[in-house]
Amino acid sequence: QVPLVESGGGSVQAGGSLTLSCTVTGYTFCMGWFRQAPGKEREGVAIIDNKNSPNYAASVKGRFTISKDNAKNTLSLQMNNLIPDDTAMYYCAALVGGGNWVCDMNCSGGVCYANIPMGVRYNRWGQGTQVTVSS
Repeated sequence: QVPLVESGGGSVQAGGSLTLSCTVTGYTFCMGWFRQAPGKEREGVAIIDNKNSPNYAASVKGRFTISKDNAKNTLSLQMNNLIPDDTAMYYCAALVGGGNWVCDMNCSGGVCYANIPMGVRYNRWGQGTQVTVSS
């Protein structure tokens, strides 16, 4: 499988902005961004389904915007008003295939689920891009 490729990470001061991008090929049902800070569990940040309906973690709602460009096979995450707690490795993830249900983004034990009741995991991941926010 062709891996997902992220770009756009970097270092900014608090209050700054960054845009992450991810190139995806093939049909995907759920797509999103996850992050993992040192010593912490991976967590969902924002996801979007094949109807372009987004969902956000409470910690980023109002500051981050996820979008998808189907023509360019690109998933983006616009991050505004960044805070030091946003510092983490950010990963693009996708579920190839899927069904007619609402996409989840909960992670537990190192596994991130697109559908928790059915145990469906995100099955394509990028290698990650580092975001560092200084105070």
